[in-house]
Amino acid sequence: MGAVGVRPDGYRRTVTPPRTATGSATPSARAGKRRRGARPSGAELLAAAVGAVPGGAARPGQQEMTTAIEDCVTNGEHLLVQAGTGTGKSLAYLAPALTVDGPVVVSTATLALQSQLVDHDLPRLADAVEPLLGRRPTFAVLKGRHHYLCLARLDNSTEEEPEDTLFDAPAARPGGGTKWLGEAGRLGKQVERLRDWADKTATGDRDELDPGVDDQAWRLVSMPSRECVGATRCSFGAECFAEASRARAREADIVVTNHSLLAVDMLADRHIVPPHKLLIVDEAHELADRVSSAAQAELVPEQVDRSARRARPLLRPEIAESLTAAGDALAVGLAEAPAGRITAGLPTPLREACTLLDSATRAALDAIGEVKSDDPDPVRKQQAKAVLDELSTTAQRLLEEADHDVAWVEKNDSGSRRALVVAPLSVAGTLANHLYDERTVVATSATLALGGRFDTVARALGLDAPPPAPPSPAAAAQAARTGPGRPAAEAPGRRLAGDATAGVVVPATEGPGWRSLDVGSPFDYARQGILYVAAHLPRPSVSGLPEAAGEELLGLVEALGGRTLGLFSSRRAAQQAAELLRARTDLPVLLQGEEALPLLVRRFREERASCLFGVMSLWQGVDVPGDACQLVVIDRLPFPRPDEPLAAARAAAVDAGGGSGFAAVSVPIAAVRLAQGVGRLIRATGDRGVVAVLDSRLETARGYGPFLRRSLPPFWYTTRPEVARGALQRLAAT
Repeated sequence: MGAVGVRPDGYRRTVTPPRTATGSATPSARAGKRRRGARPSGAELLAAAVGAVPGGAARPGQQEMTTAIEDCVTNGEHLLVQAGTGTGKSLAYLAPALTVDGPVVVSTATLALQSQLVDHDLPRLADAVEPLLGRRPTFAVLKGRHHYLCLARLDNSTEEEPEDTLFDAPAARPGGGTKWLGEAGRLGKQVERLRDWADKTATGDRDELDPGVDDQAWRLVSMPSRECVGATRCSFGAECFAEASRARAREADIVVTNHSLLAVDMLADRHIVPPHKLLIVDEAHELADRVSSAAQAELVPEQVDRSARRARPLLRPEIAESLTAAGDALAVGLAEAPAGRITAGLPTPLREACTLLDSATRAALDAIGEVKSDDPDPVRKQQAKAVLDELSTTAQRLLEEADHDVAWVEKNDSGSRRALVVAPLSVAGTLANHLYDERTVVATSATLALGGRFDTVARALGLDAPPPAPPSPAAAAQAARTGPGRPAAEAPGRRLAGDATAGVVVPATEGPGWRSLDVGSPFDYARQGILYVAAHLPRPSVSGLPEAAGEELLGLVEALGGRTLGLFSSRRAAQQAAELLRARTDLPVLLQGEEALPLLVRRFREERASCLFGVMSLWQGVDVPGDACQLVVIDRLPFPRPDEPLAAARAAAVDAGGGSGFAAVSVPIAAVRLAQGVGRLIRATGDRGVVAVLDSRLETARGYGPFLRRSLPPFWYTTRPEVARGALQRLAAT
């Protein structure tokens, strides 16, 4: 039985010592067993790990990546690595990570990859390399504080329910309306289950709670970092799950975290993630967006109202009323303002609301004063202060209207969300100043070399990327003979989509303090798949699914008999496609939004003739190897919409500087999205199929078409519909 912790109220909770991630010895024992003298190389550790996998075989790209990481750690250089699907990049970076002293941090963008690392790759690696290292390496998962159960919040959750949850404002909840008694009872039951779980859990990690609870219940028992009083001032500090997770991370060989927490760590002067010499950023194409989200702030009327109610017991009535009045003014200003980017300064009603809010929050903060150790309830006092401080800071930031910020009004279709949002125009400077200091950074993804070059992504990640060199005279002459975007050896209607195009500038492969590497993929894309571009279709102009594109989709799906993943640019287009196929075929058509996404993906995997149609969340993370998915259809090139505030503002800034905002901003965004979508087809060496793009611009647009094609795997390429349909018919017969 574990140690017993005693709460101030006399409640005794059994504290079970948390399991280490690998079931290995304690950190002190691990440190005592650390092997002295010569240690195995990353290549040797990789060979041991691959050898322990049933049917495992050496992969040249994997070996090359491991060696390059070791070299960069030795030389103090940063590294960008493009590693295509099937490379085995996780083991390629985990093996050399074990040659570095101290914790190595691995950051991922998705929970799926984080789970793969923690549940599969790292345990397998630990088993395989233990004989070589003379000890079992350890690893830990580090998440944001709000992912962990907070015993202080749990202790106070009953008191908060009537005010902060049972009577939430309608707009704060999906669908609106006042919470009915049955819903309140359901919430109470979830909180009681969380109380029972608190006595049993070793980690307090929400992801280990099965079955889970909804977000509203979890908010009652978790603590955002800004509201935490700190372990030394909290009566539950000795039992804090979040603090325990950080302690485990400090002692582990490898720490797995996520881009969002990594971004917060950078913005908070790097005091959350333990000190380390090597940072590996997997799914690196998403890092800049996650940093931008972390640096984003917003004002929501319901948030102001909740902060006023929470702080009311600590304030004089007139100060509390001023907060409520500021929230009302913000609600009125948002109701009058149209959704979209604010380009001509804050509208007067919103400016007045921000001014009122800034004044009211400052007065409230002054009235509350400092949180002291002898306060009757320091937790509640810190919570009230933290929310007020955030509101004050955001109001001041909006009033400043700095050139480096973008502001917009955000509203959803149902009208249940109204927010005034502000975000940085660019995070490249933030990354340049905070990502690379005092550590080696390895950034990897299957989509880093956009248009066949690394310089676009390098600049987005804050690296100094020199302009690419001009083409050689021979390449320029070849381009003149063959025309833009077409290799000399191309047969009509047939070529490799990813072939180096004559006349394209030489890729930028390195810059000051960094270099890049493309290790390719073990897949034979030219034999396994076809990229078909419907160049005969009209250029898409209207929203939704054009009639001609619908007929093209129908012909392709009928040729194969289902097995189709449809990736659409809008919900309307996906809906129209589903209605078309349901009306004119007997195939099972699964539409995102009609059921939970994991259930839809499972049905798509299991029902051979089914089709799965959806929008942007399907473009990444859907992994269906085998013959369940042999046709991926993309309705149009995934450029950002004109009403996406950040992309529009960034493009406008480039235009104002004399460049092309479309080429510098919109085309790279489309390249990453398109490559991610196309990558859904070939997931294993035995996969076969067709990617069909129903947007003729991928072939006909001379300015950006070749750039986008060079961002894709080197599929066998055609613009002839009969070739694509014939290939699908042959697949259907197998």
